[in-house]
Amino acid sequence: RTISGFLRMVGAEMPMASDTVVWSEQGRLHIAYEDVTTTTTTVVIPAAKGNVIGPGATIVVASADGLTVEKAYVKTVTPDSPNTGDATLTVVGYATPTITAHSNTDAKVFVYGSEYAKGTSNAGTSVDAAFEQFNNKPIILRDKYNVSGSDTAQIGWVEVTTEAGTSGYLWYLKSEHEARIRFEDQLEMAMIEAEKAATPIVPDVNNNFGGGTQLTGSDGLFAALETRGLVYSDANFGAAGGLDDFDTILQELDKQGAIEENMLFLDRATSLGIDNMLAQQNSYGANGTSYGVFDNSEDMALNLGFSGFRRGSYDFYKTDWKYLNDATTRGLVGDVEGVIVPAGTSTVYDQQLGKNISRPFLHIRYRASEADDRKMKSWITGSVGGNYTSDEDAMNVHFLSERCLCVQGANNFVLLKKTIATP
Repeated sequence: RTISGFLRMVGAEMPMASDTVVWSEQGRLHIAYEDVTTTTTTVVIPAAKGNVIGPGATIVVASADGLTVEKAYVKTVTPDSPNTGDATLTVVGYATPTITAHSNTDAKVFVYGSEYAKGTSNAGTSVDAAFEQFNNKPIILRDKYNVSGSDTAQIGWVEVTTEAGTSGYLWYLKSEHEARIRFEDQLEMAMIEAEKAATPIVPDVNNNFGGGTQLTGSDGLFAALETRGLVYSDANFGAAGGLDDFDTILQELDKQGAIEENMLFLDRATSLGIDNMLAQQNSYGANGTSYGVFDNSEDMALNLGFSGFRRGSYDFYKTDWKYLNDATTRGLVGDVEGVIVPAGTSTVYDQQLGKNISRPFLHIRYRASEADDRKMKSWITGSVGGNYTSDEDAMNVHFLSERCLCVQGANNFVLLKKTIATP
C-alpha cells in the first residue's frame, strides 16, 4: 500500500543548517535572442532581454518558423549598454546589403562569430557569465498517533502482514505502525506536490498550534517543472502519437542540452501505450512480436513489456510509478501521465558552501545540526507505556520532519500531462 520510493530511486538526502537553500545554475554559453523585430537595416532587441551583442559581431537572423535565414554584420549598437532601453543593432547583410524585415517581434537572432579589419584594436565585447539563482524553503511536516491508557490495557491481538514483507501479531501498535508509514509516504508526497504560497498563509488563531503565524509553502517537483521545466501535453502519450511524441521531446531536449540517459516514471495507461508503440516498431517474428529474453523462442514465453529503449542518442529506462496509479493519490486525479527524469548529477554553485558542487538533479535537503537532526524525528509523550512526561492518560507518538526538494537543471525534466478537453 505504500507509494514512497520514487525519490529514493532518483535522488539523495543531505543536511542543511539554514532556513533557505540557495544555489546558482550556469546559463547558456552562446548568445541568442527570440522575439526580436527587424527592419531591412536594423535588429531591435527588447530592453528586458538585456542585449550583449556589440559592433563587429556576425549574426544569424531567422524568421519565427526558421525558413528564412540570413547572415549579417553588426555595424553599430544604440544604446551601447544593456538594460537602458531597446537595443537597436544597425546591420549589413552578407548576401545582400539589406535583410528581411520581421515585424511583431517574430524574428530570432544568434551570434556565430565576428569579423574585424586589419590593424584593429580594442575589439570584442566583454560578456559576463550568465547564471540563474534559485532557492527553496523547507517545510515542517508533523503527525501523531494517540492511544488512551484504557485501550492499551485491553489487549486484542491482530494478525498482520506488513509492507516490509514480515508477518505476525500486533497489539494496538498496529495503528501506530500504519501512522508511521503513512507519514513516511507523506514526506515524499509533500516533496512532489508542495507549492509556494503566492501570499503567506495565516493559520486560524485557534489552530496555529502555538507556533508561527505565517506559512509560505515550498517548491515541489510538479510546481518546479510547471514553472522551470518542460511540459508536454498529450491525450495519450506514446500510444496515439507513437514515436512522433518522443521525437518532439527529443528535439526540445536537444535545445536544452539535456542528459542522454533518462528515466521514465509513468502511470499504467501510459506505460502500456509505450509498450504497444515499441512493439509496433519491432519487425522480428510474426506480426512484429518480440520474445524477449527467451532467445526469441515462441515456444517458451512472451515478453511484451519493455524496460528500456534507445531513440536517437538518448536512452530511456521505463518503470511504473505507483503514486500515479494509486486510487488515493494522483491515480484519483489522473492529470499527470508521468515524468522524464535525467540520470546522473549536475554541477551548481552552493551559496552556503561557497563552492561548486555536484548534486543529483533531484535531492532533498533536511534541517540538521549537531544539536538536532530533523530528517525524521519520533518521540513519545503522555503517561502510558512507561513514558511519564505529562498527566494525560494516553500515549502520543509524534512524528516530525523539516525538508524541501531541490530540482536542479529543471529544463532537463519533462512533465507529461494529459490534454485538457474543451467542453
